[in-house]
Amino acid sequence: MRHWLSDAGNLAWIFLALHIILGAIAVAYISARRRPATAIAWMLTIIFVPYVGLVAFLLVGFSRLPKARRDKQKFVNELILDRTEGFDQLSHRDEWPQGLAGLVTLNSTLGALPMVGGNDVELLPDYHGSIAAMAQAIDEARDYVHVEFYILVADQVTEPFFAALERAVARGVSVRVLSDHLASLMNPGRKATLARLAAIGADYHAMLPLRPWKGHWQRVDLRNHRKLMVVDGQVGFSGSQNLVHESYNKKKNIARGLRWHELMMRIHGPAVRELDAVFVTDWYSETEDLLVLDTSAVVLDPAPHRVDVQVVPSGPSFENDNNLKLFVAMIHQATERVSITSPYFVPEDSILLAMITAAGRGLSVELFVSEIGDQAMVYHAQRSYYEALLRAGVKIYLYKAPEVLHAKHFSIDADVAVVGSSNMDVRSFSLNMEISVLIHSGSFVDQLRAIEDGYRANSRELELADWIKRPVMEKFWDSAARLTSNLQ
Repeated sequence: MRHWLSDAGNLAWIFLALHIILGAIAVAYISARRRPATAIAWMLTIIFVPYVGLVAFLLVGFSRLPKARRDKQKFVNELILDRTEGFDQLSHRDEWPQGLAGLVTLNSTLGALPMVGGNDVELLPDYHGSIAAMAQAIDEARDYVHVEFYILVADQVTEPFFAALERAVARGVSVRVLSDHLASLMNPGRKATLARLAAIGADYHAMLPLRPWKGHWQRVDLRNHRKLMVVDGQVGFSGSQNLVHESYNKKKNIARGLRWHELMMRIHGPAVRELDAVFVTDWYSETEDLLVLDTSAVVLDPAPHRVDVQVVPSGPSFENDNNLKLFVAMIHQATERVSITSPYFVPEDSILLAMITAAGRGLSVELFVSEIGDQAMVYHAQRSYYEALLRAGVKIYLYKAPEVLHAKHFSIDADVAVVGSSNMDVRSFSLNMEISVLIHSGSFVDQLRAIEDGYRANSRELELADWIKRPVMEKFWDSAARLTSNLQ
């Protein structure tokens, strides 16, 4: 037997057999519950670089959180459904445009949060102004402050926020804080931030911690990308902005003069309780401490300026790509206009087809993206989609450097919009825990259009004739980067 194994030819046959078996297992396992493009990308990787590809798949090939965390999500979802029974009747349903009821039902089925009326929603497009608004809300807190941000850094720009937290704790207010573990490790100022939170007396926990020695492990790039804050269940904030200096305090960003341009919103009304339910779920997942959900009655404010709001959480703790399904359905239901703002635009095939189809139906379809990017692979991958969109009639506006347009919002027609943390890319659809807020309000969409007019004034419209003439090497890198977009 030893002599037989020492023969090089026999070893070659053994490795070939193992390769075939590995490929067969991969076909059966990897293709299950994955989009075809994703499955094919993994299959090719494992077939052509089998052992390296297998190791890579075992590290980053699973796009759902561990079962224990998913079970916690289901448990809290059931609590929320019991608490919010009948909320869907507390809205201006008779004023909804055709198709919105279907979107609301879809979201409720996927994310367990109903659309509820009686809300005031204000857009906060100024970077420093939104931090000041959050600090002011904290200064008015009486019971609790819940803070959840993908990136949370104590620096000269966020100092008013941290100072307000300190004052709140001194008044006896409970301050609970969550931020993403890996994002904290990758950004400057982590130790100083943790020290500041400890000195303040805030109850801090890292989200999705990577500590294998403590049993904290999941796919490395499954991250909690949400941005939200709730004060006393009365006022809430959400949107695209992380709590950090607009350069992210990174030397390469400062050297390039990069500054992030964001969009946050402030919400008063029943929908704030739904924002808080998202925080409660994430807090429970990280701490085993299930906070009390507000079960008091909600009465619909009949004032005409009040708007209907639905909070849509999504991510690898759910069984479905909640935000992807919402975005695709919105585009297909649009009858006049589709406007999308996304810093990282690497669309899933259904999104791309929906946009091209909408333009083909004669709708006005526009996309706002940055002229420059801070992530090379994503930057080149998203450029690979521009030609198909331009040929279909989609207008693309490149927000001028050195500002990075990091706002994330999406509107259709005259009175339906989504603002939140979700990019229009595969990562936000499947790998990141995100929060999106669906809003029905003509006046709100008018405010959003005014902000988009500001984007347009500071952008260069991309023309198909010019785009086709870009240098050959740029085309090569764009196409090469596109090949990686479905490898998840």
